[in-house]
Amino acid sequence: MTKGILGRKIGMTQVFVENGDLIPVTIIQATPNVVLQKKTVETDGYEAIQLGFDDKREKLSNKPAKGHVAKAETAPKRFIREFRELDVSAYEVGQEVKVDSFAEGDVIDVTGTSKGKGFQGVIKRHGFSMGPMSHGSRFHRATGSIGSVDAQRVFKGKKMPGRMGSDTVTIQNLEIVRVDAERNLLLIKGNVPGARKSLIKVRSAIKGN
Repeated sequence: MTKGILGRKIGMTQVFVENGDLIPVTIIQATPNVVLQKKTVETDGYEAIQLGFDDKREKLSNKPAKGHVAKAETAPKRFIREFRELDVSAYEVGQEVKVDSFAEGDVIDVTGTSKGKGFQGVIKRHGFSMGPMSHGSRFHRATGSIGSVDAQRVFKGKKMPGRMGSDTVTIQNLEIVRVDAERNLLLIKGNVPGARKSLIKVRSAIKGN
């Protein structure tokens, strides 16, 4: 069965596995999510499960937000996301989704927002080579030619300086090394996109192993 949950990236550490290998892992804290809404083809045109994560003070919520979570009999949520891969019939509004729905060895896809780098040049942003750094050179970190003589315009998609990072990134086929149900933690092998405390979306791998 396809599974999904929302959580926060806590950071990275290392753990020993049974065969003695030392594996780098990312810690995801996923306090119980609440099913806020079930979307169906008849009412919404598509099927999806809407999960809410991280309680928010009622003072910071408006009436529509409070009314939306009232059906699930829960507090307003800071993050609300939809999972289209989940089986709608297996969930009920108000149901809690916990980390123990996953198991050690599960293969998952992880989605997060990459760290923002601001406005960057082509060397950092696209990996261009540097020009000569010797005395007399006037071409150190510049872009170089951005167009041909014939077209006399810059083509769309040309690699140029610009904003870097803050993109939605999905890493596929990561492995869950450990599940700590008491502390609501998932230990995922390798690194996942995003800064500390950023929102992370975990779901069963679409492509499998």
